[in-house]
Amino acid sequence: MRREIIATESAPRAIGPYSQAVKVGDTVYLSGQIPLEPGTMALVEGDFAAQIRRVFDNLSAVAKAAGGSLDDIVKLNV
Repeated sequence: MRREIIATESAPRAIGPYSQAVKVGDTVYLSGQIPLEPGTMALVEGDFAAQIRRVFDNLSAVAKAAGGSLDDIVKLNV
């Protein structure tokens, strides 16, 4: 099967030799996220709730770039 690399500037760029997500067929595998601001790559300021919000905003942006949304997630590890 063909693999499609998913990348968006609306989420932090990968900090290593991996992709934000990879799409294989109808399945998308999202990489883990940390609470980084997409534009600056700085850790978000604030409490745990602010960090979690940023992580889910990042995940949402990558899912959207792949043509989906967080509503399409089947499994999520925290």
